[in-house]
Amino acid sequence: MLNKVKTYIDTHKLLRPDGRYIVGLSGGADSVALILILKELGYCVEAAHCNFHLRGKESQRDEDFCIKLCEKNNIKLHLIHFYTAEYAELNKVSIEMAARTQRYDYFETLRQEIDADAICIAHHRDDSVETVLLNLVRGTGLRGLMGIRPRNQHILRPLLTCSKSEIEDYLFAKEQPFVTDSSNLVADVKRNKLRLEVVPTLKEINPSFDETIVRMSENIGEAQKIINASLENAFHRIVTVENGEVDALLLRLQEGIPSKDLPNLRINIAALKDYVSPEYFLFYLLSPYGFTSPQIRNIALSSSSESGKEYITDTYTLLFDRKMMLLSRREKTVSAPLQLFQIGKFVYSDQCMIEIIEEVVDNNFTIPTTPNEIVVDKAKVHFPLVLRRTATADRFRPFGMKGSKLVSDYLTNIKVDAISKRKQLVLVDGNNEIMWLVSRRSSETYRITRNTTTALRIRFLSSHTTLV
Repeated sequence: MLNKVKTYIDTHKLLRPDGRYIVGLSGGADSVALILILKELGYCVEAAHCNFHLRGKESQRDEDFCIKLCEKNNIKLHLIHFYTAEYAELNKVSIEMAARTQRYDYFETLRQEIDADAICIAHHRDDSVETVLLNLVRGTGLRGLMGIRPRNQHILRPLLTCSKSEIEDYLFAKEQPFVTDSSNLVADVKRNKLRLEVVPTLKEINPSFDETIVRMSENIGEAQKIINASLENAFHRIVTVENGEVDALLLRLQEGIPSKDLPNLRINIAALKDYVSPEYFLFYLLSPYGFTSPQIRNIALSSSSESGKEYITDTYTLLFDRKMMLLSRREKTVSAPLQLFQIGKFVYSDQCMIEIIEEVVDNNFTIPTTPNEIVVDKAKVHFPLVLRRTATADRFRPFGMKGSKLVSDYLTNIKVDAISKRKQLVLVDGNNEIMWLVSRRSSETYRITRNTTTALRIRFLSSHTTLV
Protein backbone atom coordinates (compact mmCIF):
# COMPACT_ATOMS: atom_id res chain seq x y z
CA MET A 1 0.00 0.00 0.00
CA LEU A 2 2.81 2.40 0.92
CA ASN A 3 4.69 1.66 -2.30
CA LYS A 4 1.54 2.14 -4.38
CA VAL A 5 0.83 5.57 -2.90
CA LYS A 6 4.50 6.63 -3.06
CA THR A 7 4.66 5.65 -6.75
CA TYR A 8 1.49 7.67 -7.46
CA ILE A 9 2.90 10.69 -5.59
CA ASP A 10 6.16 10.50 -7.54
CA THR A 11 4.45 9.92 -10.91
CA HIS A 12 2.30 13.04 -10.52
CA LYS A 13 4.95 15.06 -8.63
CA LEU A 14 2.50 15.81 -5.82
CA LEU A 15 4.65 16.14 -2.69
CA ARG A 16 8.22 17.16 -1.92
CA PRO A 17 10.24 15.30 0.74
CA ASP A 18 11.02 18.62 2.46
CA GLY A 19 7.49 20.04 2.12
CA ARG A 20 4.91 20.80 4.81
CA TYR A 21 1.38 19.56 4.24
CA ILE A 22 -2.06 19.88 5.81
CA VAL A 23 -4.25 16.77 5.78
CA GLY A 24 -8.02 17.22 5.95
CA LEU A 25 -8.91 14.80 8.75
CA SER A 26 -12.57 13.86 9.28
CA GLY A 27 -11.93 10.71 11.28
CA GLY A 28 -13.31 8.47 8.52
CA ALA A 29 -11.37 5.59 7.02
CA ASP A 30 -10.06 7.54 4.02
CA SER A 31 -8.59 10.51 5.87
CA VAL A 32 -7.20 8.34 8.69
CA ALA A 33 -5.43 6.15 6.14
CA LEU A 34 -4.12 9.18 4.27
CA ILE A 35 -2.51 10.86 7.24
CA LEU A 36 -0.97 7.63 8.56
CA ILE A 37 0.39 6.65 5.12
CA LEU A 38 1.95 10.09 4.55
CA LYS A 39 3.48 10.03 8.02
CA GLU A 40 4.87 6.53 7.42
CA LEU A 41 6.34 7.71 4.13
CA GLY A 42 8.20 10.42 6.04
CA TYR A 43 6.29 13.53 4.97
CA CYS A 44 5.76 16.43 7.38
CA VAL A 45 2.01 16.53 7.97
CA GLU A 46 -0.40 18.42 10.21
CA ALA A 47 -4.09 17.60 10.54
CA ALA A 48 -7.08 19.95 10.18
CA HIS A 49 -10.51 18.89 11.46
CA CYS A 50 -13.78 20.78 10.86
CA ASN A 51 -16.72 20.28 13.21
CA PHE A 52 -19.78 21.33 11.22
CA HIS A 53 -22.28 20.70 14.05
CA LEU A 54 -24.61 18.84 11.72
CA ARG A 55 -24.93 15.40 13.32
CA GLY A 56 -25.35 16.07 17.04
CA LYS A 57 -23.30 13.69 19.19
CA GLU A 58 -21.62 12.17 16.12
CA SER A 59 -19.96 15.49 15.33
CA GLN A 60 -18.42 15.64 18.80
CA ARG A 61 -17.47 11.95 18.59
CA ASP A 62 -15.55 12.61 15.38
CA GLU A 63 -13.70 15.56 16.91
CA ASP A 64 -12.74 13.55 20.00
CA PHE A 65 -11.50 10.69 17.80
CA CYS A 66 -9.29 13.03 15.75
CA ILE A 67 -7.80 14.56 18.89
CA LYS A 68 -6.86 11.12 20.27
CA LEU A 69 -5.53 9.89 16.91
CA CYS A 70 -3.23 12.89 16.54
CA GLU A 71 -2.05 12.69 20.15
CA LYS A 72 -1.19 8.98 19.71
CA ASN A 73 0.75 9.61 16.51
CA ASN A 74 2.36 12.90 17.56
CA ILE A 75 0.63 14.89 14.79
CA LYS A 76 -0.27 18.55 15.27
CA LEU A 77 -4.05 19.08 14.98
CA HIS A 78 -5.87 22.26 13.98
CA LEU A 79 -9.55 22.39 15.01
CA ILE A 80 -12.34 24.70 13.89
CA HIS A 81 -16.10 24.80 14.56
CA PHE A 82 -18.68 25.84 11.98
CA TYR A 83 -22.43 26.34 12.42
CA THR A 84 -23.14 25.16 8.93
CA ALA A 85 -26.94 25.04 8.96
CA GLU A 86 -27.08 28.73 9.89
CA TYR A 87 -24.47 29.57 7.23
CA ALA A 88 -26.45 27.68 4.57
CA GLU A 89 -29.67 29.50 5.45
CA LEU A 90 -27.98 32.89 5.52
CA ASN A 91 -26.27 32.38 2.15
CA LYS A 92 -29.19 30.54 0.50
CA VAL A 93 -27.10 27.46 -0.39
CA SER A 94 -27.44 23.74 0.33
CA ILE A 95 -25.96 22.21 3.47
CA GLU A 96 -23.48 20.27 1.30
CA MET A 97 -22.34 23.42 -0.52
CA ALA A 98 -22.09 25.35 2.75
CA ALA A 99 -19.90 22.66 4.34
CA ARG A 100 -17.69 22.44 1.25
CA THR A 101 -17.21 26.20 1.08
CA GLN A 102 -16.42 26.50 4.79
CA ARG A 103 -14.01 23.54 4.71
CA TYR A 104 -11.96 24.60 1.70
CA ASP A 105 -11.89 28.28 2.67
CA TYR A 106 -10.58 27.29 6.10
CA PHE A 107 -7.98 24.91 4.66
CA GLU A 108 -6.61 27.62 2.35
CA THR A 109 -6.55 30.22 5.14
CA LEU A 110 -4.72 27.77 7.40
CA ARG A 111 -2.27 26.88 4.61
CA GLN A 112 -1.29 30.52 4.27
CA GLU A 113 -1.12 31.08 8.05
CA ILE A 114 1.29 28.20 8.69
CA ASP A 115 3.08 28.51 5.34
CA ALA A 116 2.23 24.96 4.28
CA ASP A 117 2.94 23.83 0.72
CA ALA A 118 -0.46 22.27 0.04
CA ILE A 119 -3.57 20.57 1.42
CA CYS A 120 -3.97 16.79 1.07
CA ILE A 121 -7.50 15.45 0.67
CA ALA A 122 -8.43 11.75 0.96
CA HIS A 123 -10.40 11.26 -2.24
CA HIS A 124 -9.84 7.74 -3.61
CA ARG A 125 -10.52 5.83 -6.83
CA ASP A 126 -14.15 5.06 -5.96
CA ASP A 127 -14.81 8.78 -5.41
CA SER A 128 -13.44 9.54 -8.87
CA VAL A 129 -15.63 6.86 -10.48
CA GLU A 130 -18.70 8.28 -8.71
CA THR A 131 -17.77 11.78 -9.89
CA VAL A 132 -17.64 10.62 -13.52
CA LEU A 133 -21.07 9.00 -13.17
CA LEU A 134 -22.54 12.09 -11.47
CA ASN A 135 -21.20 14.29 -14.27
CA LEU A 136 -22.72 11.96 -16.86
CA VAL A 137 -26.10 12.17 -15.15
CA ARG A 138 -25.94 15.97 -14.94
CA GLY A 139 -24.51 16.41 -18.43
CA THR A 140 -20.83 17.13 -18.97
CA GLY A 141 -18.04 17.89 -21.39
CA LEU A 142 -14.75 16.04 -21.65
CA ARG A 143 -13.42 17.62 -18.47
CA GLY A 144 -16.24 16.06 -16.47
CA LEU A 145 -15.30 12.59 -17.75
CA MET A 146 -11.76 12.95 -16.44
CA GLY A 147 -12.95 12.37 -12.88
CA ILE A 148 -11.14 13.86 -9.89
CA ARG A 149 -7.68 15.13 -10.75
CA PRO A 150 -4.63 14.47 -8.52
CA ARG A 151 -3.84 18.19 -8.26
CA ASN A 152 -5.99 21.30 -8.26
CA GLN A 153 -3.86 24.33 -7.35
CA HIS A 154 -3.02 23.74 -3.66
CA ILE A 155 -5.33 20.72 -3.27
CA LEU A 156 -3.59 17.33 -3.60
CA ARG A 157 -5.16 13.86 -3.67
CA PRO A 158 -2.49 11.19 -3.08
CA LEU A 159 -4.99 8.33 -2.59
CA LEU A 160 -6.66 8.47 -6.02
CA THR A 161 -4.75 5.34 -6.99
CA CYS A 162 -6.41 3.32 -4.17
CA SER A 163 -9.86 1.77 -3.95
CA LYS A 164 -12.04 2.05 -0.86
CA SER A 165 -11.55 -1.64 -0.10
CA GLU A 166 -7.76 -1.27 -0.29
CA ILE A 167 -7.90 1.61 2.18
CA GLU A 168 -10.03 -0.36 4.63
CA ASP A 169 -7.80 -3.45 4.26
CA TYR A 170 -4.79 -1.27 5.12
CA LEU A 171 -6.48 -0.01 8.29
CA PHE A 172 -7.69 -3.46 9.32
CA ALA A 173 -4.16 -4.84 8.90
CA LYS A 174 -2.87 -2.09 11.21
CA GLU A 175 -5.80 -2.65 13.60
CA GLN A 176 -6.48 1.06 13.25
CA PRO A 177 -10.06 2.09 14.10
CA PHE A 178 -11.94 4.90 12.36
CA VAL A 179 -15.35 6.55 12.65
CA THR A 180 -18.27 6.09 10.28
CA ASP A 181 -20.59 8.90 9.24
CA SER A 182 -24.06 7.33 9.53
CA SER A 183 -25.41 9.68 6.86
CA ASN A 184 -23.19 7.92 4.29
CA LEU A 185 -25.11 4.67 4.82
CA VAL A 186 -28.43 6.08 3.59
CA ALA A 187 -29.19 6.45 -0.11
CA ASP A 188 -30.77 9.86 0.31
CA VAL A 189 -28.36 11.99 -1.76
CA LYS A 190 -27.17 11.52 -5.32
CA ARG A 191 -23.64 10.38 -4.56
CA ASN A 192 -24.76 7.95 -1.88
CA LYS A 193 -27.40 6.53 -4.23
CA LEU A 194 -24.71 5.90 -6.84
CA ARG A 195 -22.38 4.36 -4.25
CA LEU A 196 -24.95 2.09 -2.64
CA GLU A 197 -27.22 1.20 -5.56
CA VAL A 198 -25.92 2.10 -9.03
CA VAL A 199 -22.24 1.11 -8.83
CA PRO A 200 -22.97 -2.38 -7.34
CA THR A 201 -25.43 -3.01 -10.18
CA LEU A 202 -22.88 -1.96 -12.80
CA LYS A 203 -20.30 -4.24 -11.21
CA GLU A 204 -22.68 -7.14 -11.67
CA ILE A 205 -22.49 -6.45 -15.40
CA ASN A 206 -18.73 -5.78 -15.37
CA PRO A 207 -16.84 -6.76 -12.20
CA SER A 208 -13.94 -4.50 -13.19
CA PHE A 209 -16.26 -1.56 -13.97
CA ASP A 210 -14.40 0.86 -11.68
CA GLU A 211 -11.03 0.03 -13.26
CA THR A 212 -12.58 0.50 -16.71
CA ILE A 213 -13.85 3.97 -15.75
CA VAL A 214 -10.45 4.92 -14.35
CA ARG A 215 -8.69 3.85 -17.57
CA MET A 216 -11.25 5.75 -19.64
CA SER A 217 -10.70 8.88 -17.53
CA GLU A 218 -6.94 8.60 -17.93
CA ASN A 219 -7.30 8.27 -21.71
CA ILE A 220 -9.59 11.27 -21.84
CA GLY A 221 -7.07 13.16 -19.72
CA GLU A 222 -4.38 12.46 -22.31
CA ALA A 223 -6.73 13.52 -25.13
CA GLN A 224 -7.53 16.69 -23.20
CA LYS A 225 -3.83 17.61 -23.25
CA ILE A 226 -3.92 17.57 -27.06
CA ILE A 227 -7.11 19.62 -27.10
CA ASN A 228 -5.66 22.13 -24.61
CA ALA A 229 -2.58 22.55 -26.81
CA SER A 230 -4.84 23.36 -29.78
CA LEU A 231 -6.93 25.79 -27.71
CA GLU A 232 -3.86 27.56 -26.34
CA ASN A 233 -2.34 27.85 -29.80
CA ALA A 234 -5.53 29.52 -31.07
CA PHE A 235 -6.01 31.65 -27.96
CA HIS A 236 -3.63 34.43 -28.98
CA ARG A 237 -5.39 34.86 -32.35
CA ILE A 238 -8.88 34.99 -30.86
CA VAL A 239 -8.61 36.61 -27.42
CA THR A 240 -7.10 39.81 -26.05
CA VAL A 241 -6.63 39.90 -22.27
CA GLU A 242 -7.15 43.28 -20.62
CA ASN A 243 -4.19 43.11 -18.22
CA GLY A 244 -1.98 41.03 -20.49
CA GLU A 245 -1.51 38.16 -18.00
CA VAL A 246 -2.19 35.50 -20.62
CA ASP A 247 -0.18 32.61 -19.14
CA ALA A 248 -1.84 32.93 -15.72
CA LEU A 249 -5.28 33.01 -17.35
CA LEU A 250 -4.54 29.91 -19.47
CA LEU A 251 -3.73 27.94 -16.31
CA ARG A 252 -7.04 29.02 -14.79
CA LEU A 253 -8.94 28.06 -17.94
CA GLN A 254 -7.45 24.57 -17.91
CA GLU A 255 -8.86 24.03 -14.43
CA GLY A 256 -12.33 25.02 -15.67
CA ILE A 257 -13.38 26.13 -12.18
CA PRO A 258 -15.71 29.17 -11.99
CA SER A 259 -14.00 32.20 -10.49
CA LYS A 260 -14.90 35.78 -9.63
CA ASP A 261 -11.49 37.33 -10.24
CA LEU A 262 -10.75 36.68 -13.90
CA PRO A 263 -9.66 39.48 -16.27
CA ASN A 264 -11.80 41.24 -18.86
CA LEU A 265 -11.47 39.89 -22.42
CA ARG A 266 -12.04 40.92 -26.04
CA ILE A 267 -13.01 38.04 -28.34
CA ASN A 268 -12.44 38.49 -32.08
CA ILE A 269 -15.57 37.03 -33.71
CA ALA A 270 -14.01 36.47 -37.15
CA ALA A 271 -11.00 34.64 -35.65
CA LEU A 272 -13.33 32.59 -33.46
CA LYS A 273 -15.35 31.47 -36.49
CA ASP A 274 -12.12 30.32 -38.18
CA TYR A 275 -11.36 27.90 -35.33
CA VAL A 276 -12.19 24.24 -35.93
CA SER A 277 -14.85 24.27 -33.15
CA PRO A 278 -16.00 27.75 -32.09
CA GLU A 279 -18.49 26.32 -29.59
CA TYR A 280 -15.89 24.18 -27.82
CA PHE A 281 -13.48 27.12 -27.71
CA LEU A 282 -16.20 29.23 -26.08
CA PHE A 283 -16.95 26.44 -23.61
CA TYR A 284 -13.26 26.31 -22.66
CA LEU A 285 -13.09 30.09 -22.39
CA LEU A 286 -16.42 31.01 -20.78
CA SER A 287 -17.09 28.16 -18.32
CA PRO A 288 -14.69 29.56 -15.69
CA TYR A 289 -16.54 32.89 -16.00
CA GLY A 290 -19.72 31.15 -14.83
CA PHE A 291 -21.55 30.82 -18.16
CA THR A 292 -23.65 27.67 -18.42
CA SER A 293 -23.57 25.16 -21.28
CA PRO A 294 -26.95 26.37 -22.68
CA GLN A 295 -25.73 29.99 -22.55
CA ILE A 296 -22.49 29.10 -24.33
CA ARG A 297 -24.38 27.19 -27.02
CA ASN A 298 -26.62 30.24 -27.60
CA ILE A 299 -23.59 32.54 -27.70
CA ALA A 300 -21.96 30.32 -30.33
CA LEU A 301 -25.16 30.36 -32.40
CA SER A 302 -25.38 34.14 -31.99
CA SER A 303 -21.88 34.88 -33.27
CA SER A 304 -23.35 36.85 -36.18
CA SER A 305 -25.60 38.93 -33.92
CA GLU A 306 -25.88 42.68 -34.16
CA SER A 307 -24.19 44.88 -31.58
CA GLY A 308 -25.95 45.14 -28.25
CA LYS A 309 -26.88 41.48 -27.65
CA GLU A 310 -25.87 40.59 -24.11
CA TYR A 311 -25.45 37.53 -21.88
CA ILE A 312 -24.85 37.72 -18.15
CA THR A 313 -23.81 35.64 -15.15
CA ASP A 314 -23.84 36.68 -11.49
CA THR A 315 -20.42 38.26 -11.93
CA TYR A 316 -19.72 38.85 -15.63
CA THR A 317 -21.39 40.18 -18.75
CA LEU A 318 -20.66 39.30 -22.40
CA LEU A 319 -21.68 41.96 -24.90
CA PHE A 320 -21.63 41.79 -28.71
CA ASP A 321 -20.02 44.97 -30.06
CA ARG A 322 -19.50 45.10 -33.82
CA LYS A 323 -16.65 42.65 -34.60
CA MET A 324 -15.98 41.77 -30.98
CA MET A 325 -17.50 40.07 -27.96
CA LEU A 326 -16.61 42.04 -24.83
CA LEU A 327 -16.40 40.04 -21.61
CA SER A 328 -16.18 42.12 -18.46
CA ARG A 329 -16.95 42.07 -14.77
CA ARG A 330 -20.43 43.33 -13.90
CA GLU A 331 -20.54 46.49 -11.86
CA LYS A 332 -22.07 45.97 -8.43
CA THR A 333 -22.96 49.65 -8.06
CA VAL A 334 -22.71 52.80 -10.15
CA SER A 335 -21.51 55.92 -8.35
CA ALA A 336 -24.05 58.72 -8.17
CA PRO A 337 -23.31 62.05 -9.93
CA LEU A 338 -20.82 64.09 -7.91
CA GLN A 339 -21.33 67.85 -7.50
CA LEU A 340 -18.21 70.01 -7.25
CA PHE A 341 -18.93 73.41 -5.66
CA GLN A 342 -15.37 74.74 -5.59
CA ILE A 343 -11.75 73.93 -6.32
CA GLY A 344 -10.23 71.03 -4.41
CA LYS A 345 -9.96 67.23 -4.48
CA PHE A 346 -13.12 65.11 -4.55
CA VAL A 347 -13.67 61.34 -4.33
CA TYR A 348 -15.99 59.93 -7.00
CA SER A 349 -15.64 56.23 -6.16
CA ASP A 350 -13.28 53.90 -4.32
CA GLN A 351 -11.19 53.72 -7.50
CA CYS A 352 -11.03 57.32 -8.68
CA MET A 353 -11.17 60.98 -7.72
CA ILE A 354 -11.04 64.37 -9.42
CA GLU A 355 -8.87 67.34 -8.52
CA ILE A 356 -9.35 71.02 -9.49
CA ILE A 357 -6.48 73.50 -9.03
CA GLU A 358 -6.46 77.24 -9.80
CA GLU A 359 -3.37 78.52 -11.63
CA VAL A 360 -2.14 81.85 -12.99
CA VAL A 361 -1.50 81.80 -16.73
CA ASP A 362 2.05 83.15 -17.02
CA ASN A 363 5.33 82.13 -18.61
CA ASN A 364 5.54 79.05 -16.34
CA PHE A 365 2.08 77.81 -17.28
CA THR A 366 2.03 74.50 -19.15
CA ILE A 367 -0.58 72.79 -21.28
CA PRO A 368 -0.97 69.11 -20.21
CA THR A 369 -0.34 66.33 -22.70
CA THR A 370 -1.67 63.39 -20.68
CA PRO A 371 -5.28 62.24 -21.31
CA ASN A 372 -6.28 62.37 -17.63
CA GLU A 373 -5.66 66.13 -17.30
CA ILE A 374 -7.00 69.34 -18.91
CA VAL A 375 -6.76 73.09 -18.39
CA VAL A 376 -9.68 75.47 -18.94
CA ASP A 377 -10.29 79.21 -18.77
CA LYS A 378 -11.62 79.88 -15.28
CA ALA A 379 -13.65 82.89 -16.44
CA LYS A 380 -15.75 80.62 -18.66
CA VAL A 381 -16.54 78.08 -15.91
CA HIS A 382 -19.74 78.11 -13.85
CA PHE A 383 -19.90 76.21 -10.56
CA PRO A 384 -21.17 73.81 -9.39
CA LEU A 385 -19.68 71.28 -11.78
CA VAL A 386 -21.04 67.73 -12.01
CA LEU A 387 -19.07 64.53 -12.66
CA ARG A 388 -21.37 61.76 -13.96
CA ARG A 389 -21.85 58.97 -16.47
CA THR A 390 -22.71 60.04 -20.00
CA ALA A 391 -26.40 60.08 -20.94
CA THR A 392 -28.09 59.21 -24.25
CA ALA A 393 -28.65 62.74 -25.57
CA ASP A 394 -25.35 64.28 -24.35
CA ARG A 395 -23.66 66.63 -26.82
CA PHE A 396 -20.40 68.55 -26.56
CA ARG A 397 -18.04 70.72 -28.63
CA PRO A 398 -14.88 68.64 -29.16
CA PHE A 399 -11.70 70.68 -28.74
CA GLY A 400 -10.39 71.93 -32.09
CA MET A 401 -13.64 71.20 -33.95
CA LYS A 402 -16.47 73.39 -35.16
CA GLY A 403 -19.99 72.77 -33.91
CA SER A 404 -21.25 70.18 -31.45
CA LYS A 405 -21.42 66.40 -31.63
CA LEU A 406 -23.33 63.66 -29.85
CA VAL A 407 -21.03 62.07 -27.29
CA SER A 408 -22.17 58.62 -28.44
CA ASP A 409 -21.25 59.44 -32.07
CA TYR A 410 -17.88 60.83 -31.04
CA LEU A 411 -17.07 57.68 -29.06
CA THR A 412 -18.15 55.49 -31.96
CA ASN A 413 -15.95 57.46 -34.39
CA ILE A 414 -12.86 56.92 -32.23
CA LYS A 415 -13.78 53.21 -31.94
CA VAL A 416 -14.55 53.09 -28.23
CA ASP A 417 -16.13 49.75 -27.36
CA ALA A 418 -19.63 49.41 -25.94
CA ILE A 419 -18.53 48.52 -22.38
CA SER A 420 -16.29 51.59 -22.16
CA LYS A 421 -19.10 53.75 -23.58
CA ARG A 422 -21.35 52.68 -20.71
CA LYS A 423 -18.68 53.65 -18.19
CA GLN A 424 -17.67 56.93 -19.84
CA LEU A 425 -17.65 59.94 -17.49
CA VAL A 426 -18.31 63.55 -18.40
CA LEU A 427 -17.61 66.72 -16.44
CA VAL A 428 -20.53 69.12 -16.82
CA ASP A 429 -20.46 72.88 -16.25
CA GLY A 430 -23.03 74.65 -14.08
CA ASN A 431 -24.76 75.86 -17.24
CA ASN A 432 -25.26 72.20 -18.23
CA GLU A 433 -22.60 72.18 -20.98
CA ILE A 434 -20.09 69.33 -21.11
CA MET A 435 -16.59 70.63 -20.33
CA TRP A 436 -14.72 67.36 -20.63
CA LEU A 437 -15.25 63.89 -21.99
CA VAL A 438 -13.07 62.57 -19.19
CA SER A 439 -9.70 61.16 -20.27
CA ARG A 440 -10.62 61.60 -23.94
CA ARG A 441 -11.30 65.21 -25.04
CA SER A 442 -12.06 68.62 -23.58
CA SER A 443 -14.56 71.13 -24.91
CA GLU A 444 -13.72 73.89 -27.35
CA THR A 445 -15.90 76.29 -25.27
CA TYR A 446 -13.46 76.40 -22.33
CA ARG A 447 -10.13 76.54 -24.19
CA ILE A 448 -7.26 78.70 -23.01
CA THR A 449 -6.76 81.84 -25.17
CA ARG A 450 -4.25 84.70 -25.22
CA ASN A 451 -6.73 86.64 -23.06
CA THR A 452 -6.89 84.01 -20.31
CA THR A 453 -5.38 85.21 -17.03
CA THR A 454 -6.50 82.42 -14.66
CA ALA A 455 -6.95 78.75 -15.47
CA LEU A 456 -8.34 75.70 -13.76
CA ARG A 457 -6.21 72.55 -14.01
CA ILE A 458 -8.47 69.50 -13.70
CA ARG A 459 -7.06 66.02 -13.10
CA PHE A 460 -8.88 62.71 -13.07
CA LEU A 461 -7.01 60.33 -10.79
CA SER A 462 -7.62 56.59 -10.90
CA SER A 463 -5.89 53.21 -10.82
CA HIS A 464 -5.57 53.48 -14.63
CA THR A 465 -3.99 56.17 -16.73
CA THR A 466 -7.02 56.19 -18.99
CA LEU A 467 -10.65 55.46 -18.34
CA VAL A 468 -11.73 51.93 -19.26
